[in-house]
Amino acid sequence: MSEVDILYQISNLKEMDYKNLLILSGIIELLISKNIISRQELINKIKKLNNITSQTNMQ
Repeated sequence: MSEVDILYQISNLKEMDYKNLLILSGIIELLISKNIISRQELINKIKKLNNITSQTNMQ
């Protein structure tokens, strides 16, 4: 695989990541605006998942 191919694939991944981030942000904002979840609940869940991930990476 050439360097150009690798750079092209990286570029595509970055674009997909950006689109996924937009979708996720939109879903979160809709859930909050419809009072399905609160920002604090979301923050708490993110912290919990981050702690689990951090513990897994240390093992």
